[in-house]
Amino acid sequence: ETKENTVAFKENGAIKDILQIAKDKGINTIRLRLWNNPATQHSSLTEVADFAKQIKAAGLKFWLDFHYSDTWADPGAQTKPAAWNSLSFTELKDSIYSFTKSTLSYLAANNALPDYVETGNEINSGFLWNDGKVTSITDANWANFTDLLKQGIKATRETNTSIKIIIHIAGYDYAQQFFEKLKSFSTDYDIIGLSYYPWWHGKDLSALQQTVKSIATNFQKPVLIAETAYPFTFQYNDYTNNIVGSSDQLITNYPSTIQGQAQYISALISSIKSAADKDQFGVCYWAPDWVSFKGAIATDGSPWENLTLFDFQNNALPGLDSLGKH
Repeated sequence: ETKENTVAFKENGAIKDILQIAKDKGINTIRLRLWNNPATQHSSLTEVADFAKQIKAAGLKFWLDFHYSDTWADPGAQTKPAAWNSLSFTELKDSIYSFTKSTLSYLAANNALPDYVETGNEINSGFLWNDGKVTSITDANWANFTDLLKQGIKATRETNTSIKIIIHIAGYDYAQQFFEKLKSFSTDYDIIGLSYYPWWHGKDLSALQQTVKSIATNFQKPVLIAETAYPFTFQYNDYTNNIVGSSDQLITNYPSTIQGQAQYISALISSIKSAADKDQFGVCYWAPDWVSFKGAIATDGSPWENLTLFDFQNNALPGLDSLGKH
């Protein structure tokens, strides 16, 4: 997640390139989101390609997350790109195919080919609404949703067969049904990705572990936690309202302290590692760098600065070591 180039990240008080910090800690993959035609340059192809080149040059792997939207996409909002609004279903299929293909070709030409491609972000309720919307497991629109999904997948496969395809949903309660349904439509992908935030998806790590174990076995695919986060404090570093700020959002044994955050990450990794084959697991931390970047009184700064892996002076936290050392 890139926010502002003006932010200087540090390790033990010394300014250091954030990719170098990540690499030194043992992180091996960086995930970037792509919006089709965003309002600013953020999450545009230009910005993504520029950062992806740096990721690859640093010897790290690059995971590209196609939102297939001009803005944030998640289970509650999957707004199709404005440019695609008036297209017929056939034209929409052509568009997702050609957009995916041209994006990946452009990245390949710029020495920034992704190692992983995520076809849609948190697509529990489909994507490219309303054409690709599914409101339940029995929704009659699953055929349309999977038709669109397959076009994105096909374009990725045709670009480079070494790219691993991730299908990503939020939470784990719905995973068994969702991936069973994808299987019934013969959907071709490599990795199951799940978001897991305790305050949204439940505070029981062993329930998560059981689900990961069962879906890894059932579908014979690697399972990874595509997104997670945890607070190291309930303090603020700007005047923007934070998403997490009370202990009832947390897992009892892991307080909102520097140590609590690091221990949560270690516990999550251990539980996923033992649930999936040890070579087939991963945990990706969401927006570890979304620090307060607009000053101490910004009301449009970061709602996430207490969940990052950098403290309020932008120094790397022990949670970063927990994430990288496995």
